[in-house]
Amino acid sequence: MSIKSINAKAEKIGTIGSPSSTTEISLDVLGTATNKKLVGELAYFSFLQDGKDNYAMGQITEIQLRNQWLEDPTMRSLARQRGQVNPISGQQDTHLGQMTISAVFSDNGDDTYSPSILGTVPSTGTWVNLATNEFLDTILHQYKDEIFYLGKVFGSSPKLPMWFKHFDKGGAGEAYHIGIFGKTGSGKSVLAKMIMLAYSRNRNMAIFVIDPQGEFAKDCKGQTISNSFYLPLKELLKKNGKQVLVYNINDLVLDDKNLFKEILMQSKFFEKLTITHPAKKEIAINEILDKCNKSKIELKKLYEERVFNDIWRYLGEEHVQKIIFQSTEPRQRLKEAYTRINEDINELKNIYEKYWRPICLLFTNEVNSGREGAKTIGSLIYNQVFNESRSEKPVVIISLTKEQINIFWNERIQAMIIKRLLDLINYCAENKYKNNQSFNTLVIIDEAHRLAPREKIDDDIIASVKNTLKDAVRTTRKYGLGWMFISQTLSSLDKEIIDMLRIMFFGFGLALGTEFIALKELVGGDKNSLKLYQSFTDPHSAFDSNNKQYSFMSVGPVSPLSFSGSPLFFTAFNKVEDFLTANNLTIEYN
Repeated sequence: MSIKSINAKAEKIGTIGSPSSTTEISLDVLGTATNKKLVGELAYFSFLQDGKDNYAMGQITEIQLRNQWLEDPTMRSLARQRGQVNPISGQQDTHLGQMTISAVFSDNGDDTYSPSILGTVPSTGTWVNLATNEFLDTILHQYKDEIFYLGKVFGSSPKLPMWFKHFDKGGAGEAYHIGIFGKTGSGKSVLAKMIMLAYSRNRNMAIFVIDPQGEFAKDCKGQTISNSFYLPLKELLKKNGKQVLVYNINDLVLDDKNLFKEILMQSKFFEKLTITHPAKKEIAINEILDKCNKSKIELKKLYEERVFNDIWRYLGEEHVQKIIFQSTEPRQRLKEAYTRINEDINELKNIYEKYWRPICLLFTNEVNSGREGAKTIGSLIYNQVFNESRSEKPVVIISLTKEQINIFWNERIQAMIIKRLLDLINYCAENKYKNNQSFNTLVIIDEAHRLAPREKIDDDIIASVKNTLKDAVRTTRKYGLGWMFISQTLSSLDKEIIDMLRIMFFGFGLALGTEFIALKELVGGDKNSLKLYQSFTDPHSAFDSNNKQYSFMSVGPVSPLSFSGSPLFFTAFNKVEDFLTANNLTIEYN
C-alpha cells in the first residue's frame, strides 16, 4: 500500500497550532481525541518542502488543558463556589500538545524515502496523525533488513524501529560506546541481552562479555532461575550463526609473572614467615622467581608439592634470609618462624594446601592439577577469539564468579584478570588499526560502576582497571572497538566514561537527586523529555508479571527515527514470544 493511501486513512488526533518551531510543534488536539492516551504516542504530519512530500515524526511529550474563560479571576471564584460554570466548564476547554520532532523523511517519488530535515514550519491546521506499524514499515522498507525491535513506542502499540550496525565498513564505519542505566529490576540486563542479540546478526563482528556476576554465562548454559522473561541466548546466538564460548575462572590460566607476584604479595603466605612489609615481600618473591629461572621451573609447575618443597628449602637458606632481612633482629625472627614450621609436618602441609597451592593453581592447566583443558588468557584472546583464520567471529562470555573453592580468589584477583583481558583486547585492536583493518568488536561490561567508579580508588589494582577503561573509551573508537557499560546509577560511574558514550538507554529509577541532575545534563535539559521520563512507573509495582512495563528513554543514533538527536521513549517487550516474533528469531526451545 502506498504512503498516501495509508496517510488518507490514518487516525487524526489534531492539527498544528501556534506557536510552533522547527524543533517543537504545538498541537491543537481534536475533541474526538481528548479522551485518548496521547502522551508518548508517535505521531506524524505530511507537508510540502522543496516540491517534495515530506513526513515529520516525533513523540508527544506533553498535553496541556487550557480554558481562557476560567482563567479570569471572577470565573475562578464562581467555579470555586459552584464547581462548574455553565456553559464554560468543559465546553470551552482546549487541549494543547507538545510534539518533539525526531525524524523527517522525504518522498523520492520511487517508493523510497530519504532522511531530510524540518526546514520550515507547515501552516496551522495541518493534520497530525497517529503513526502505525504499517506507516513505519512503508517509510523504512528499504532498511527492513537492518531494523531490530526492542519494544513498542512508550505506552503505544507500534513497534519502535531500531538499528544496531556493526563497526566495520558497510556498517557504522566506527565504533559506538553504549551505556545502559537503571535501578535494580528496571530491565537493563534483559535489554543488554536483546542488544547483544541485535549485534550478533553481524557474523564478522565479535562480542566479548565480561560478566562479574555470571548472569550472561548462566543464560547461555540454560542455568538461569525461571522467570517471566527468559531468553534462550545460546540457541538464539546459534541461530544468528554465532559460536558461543563460555569461560569461568576454572577455564582461565593466568600467564604473567607479574600477576603471580601481585597475588602472592597479597596472600598470607609470607606473613607466616613474619615477612609483612610489602618491600620485603617483593624481595622474597624476586628470590623465588630467580630460583625458578635458575632451576627452569615454569609457572605452571609451581602448584606441585615437590616444587613447593624445593622453594621452601631455598627460603630456609641463610644467604636468602640475609637478602630478605639485612638487620639481625627481623632475620632472627624469620629464622625462628621457619624452623618452627619446618619441624611441624602438619603446619607445613597446611601452608602448602591453604596458601601456596590455591595461588599456583591459577597459573596451571597441567594434568593432575584438576584444571586440565583450561586456557591461558593470551591463548584465549589470540587463538580462540581474534584468530585471523576465523571467518565468523564468536561471542565470548567470561564469568568471573568463584565456582571452585581450592583457587585463591578475591576482588583484587578478579580485577587483575579483567585488567589482563582488557590489555590484550586493546593490544589486538591497536594492531588491527595499524594494518588498516577494523577490529569490529563490542565489549560488554556488566556492573560497570564496580570497575570504574566515580570516586577515587585507593586500591592500585582496581584503579588500574578504571584507568584502562577511561583510556579505552577515548582511543579505541577509531579501532572499531566499542564498549557497552551496564550500571545501576549514573552518579556512580566515572564521568569521563559517561561523557564518551554515544548511545544511552535510561530505565526506571533515575528521576531523583543526583541521578536526575546527571540525567538532565545528558539530555540537554529538554524539559518535556524529562517530564515524560519522570512518568515511568516502577516495573515491580505491577500486579503481575504480564503487566510489568520496562520503559526506557534512548539517546543517540540508535533508531532511524532519532537522527535529529532528540530522545526516544519505548517500552521493552515483556514477553519473550513477542520479542522473538518481532525480530524473526522464533525457535523451538524448552
